This record gives sequence, structure tokens and C-alpha cells, in this order.
Amino acid sequence: MTATTPTIRAPRPTDAVGRLAALGRAELTLLLRSKASMFTALALPVTMAFAMRGMVKSLDLGGTGLSVATVLLPGALAMALFFAVYTNLVGVYVLRREGLVLKRLRTGEVRDWEVLAGGALPAVLLALVQCVLLIAGLTAALDAPAPAAPHLVALGLLTGVALLVAGAALTAAFTRTAESAQLTFLPFMLVTMAGSGLFLPRELLPGTAGQVGAWLPFSPVMDLLRGGWTGGLSAVDQGRLTLFALMWTGAAVFAVYRWFRWEPRN
Repeated sequence: MTATTPTIRAPRPTDAVGRLAALGRAELTLLLRSKASMFTALALPVTMAFAMRGMVKSLDLGGTGLSVATVLLPGALAMALFFAVYTNLVGVYVLRREGLVLKRLRTGEVRDWEVLAGGALPAVLLALVQCVLLIAGLTAALDAPAPAAPHLVALGLLTGVALLVAGAALTAAFTRTAESAQLTFLPFMLVTMAGSGLFLPRELLPGTAGQVGAWLPFSPVMDLLRGGWTGGLSAVDQGRLTLFALMWTGAAVFAVYRWFRWEPRN
């Protein structure tokens, strides 16, 4: 009688870090296979930045303390976050929900927040790498100065990522199909582009539009990013903007907890 050799299996990740890494690797593989998602995340922010260059040059920036570079650079970073994180993740969450992937994941030891966070990791990594490349490339192309307050750029990117991940999950909660996911991100994105000062500073908006725009969810993120180059934010303003961004993020997280659907809506 011969002894049988026991089958050796790799241990399953049982801690949160291991589970997040496993989910992130799986989602990264799918992201790299999607040519459309990669093109949207990598090419559109650069294209839009150069497309908006003529419009920004035509603006009367006198009295705002801004220049063409300090308008375009933060705007390009914001667009990178939107295309790589927000628009991408809305589709990812809807597709995984409609394909019953989210439902199956919840039957294991993975917690709900780990499912959403793990799925977002590749998009977040792609966005941050894209932002580093944009800063280097546009600084050279626009002959722009280095950020006067680099920590504000980092803070703006981190708060922007957190806000847009939560916003993507919330948008996905009200998106019925994968086809409609190509449109449901537009209202928030267009309102943000118009009112939060991505390429048109709020100081130049007519009437009370600039004051109203200051209360939009992404406005504190834009102020932090722009403050990274202008360096004109006091410690009180930095704290206020960070708190404001975190409050909007917390509200979005609560709404996701309340309304996010884990099974197909149809």
C-alpha cells in the first residue's frame, strides 16, 4: 500500500489586506484588458487639458492670482481623477453587480466595504500614476513652476480619490444597466466641470454662481489642488477645505451604505 501525497493548497487570504490585494489583482487584470477604459483614463485628461488651453488663455485672470498654468494643471489632475476613478468605477460596479459577482463575493469572508474598495484599487492606482505623469509633462510643456505647496496637491488628490470612489458607488446604486452606466455619470461630472472651477475659475463665474459653486462636493478638492501651486491657503483654510471634502465623502458613504444594491436591479 503506497502512501498518497497530500495536496498542498495555497492559503487563502484571511486578513483585510490580503483580501483587498486579491480583489485588486483580479480587477487590475480586467482593467488592463479593457482598451476603452485604458484609453479613457490615459488619453482624455491630456487631450482635454490641451484642448482647454486656448480657452484659458482667453480668460481675464487679472486679480485672481492665477495663471494659465495654475488653471490648467489642477484641472488636468481633476479630469484624470474623474476619468480614471469616477467614470470607470461606475461601470465596474454596475457590471459586477449585474454579473452577480458582488453577490457571490458577499457569500464569503469578504466584507462589503472590502468588495467596493478592492474593486477600486486598480483605478485609484492608475489615476495617481496618471497624475504624476501629468504634473511632469504639463509642467515642462507649459513652462510652469513647481507646486508651491506640494502637500496640498497630495491632500487634494487623496480627498478627491476618496470622494469619487464613494460617488461612483452611489451613482452605480441608481444605475440600472451597464448601458446606462455610460450616461449616469454625466450629470455630476458636468455640474462639477461648470461650477467647481476645473478650467473656469469660480471667481470668473457671473453673479452668485461662484458662491453656489463653492458648495459643490468637488469644489474643496479643486481649491486644495489649485492651492498647491498658488500656495495662498492658510492653515485654517486648508483645514476647512479638508473637512468640507471629508463631510461630502462621509455623506456619500452613508448614502452608499443606505442605498447600494448588491443584486441586479432588473
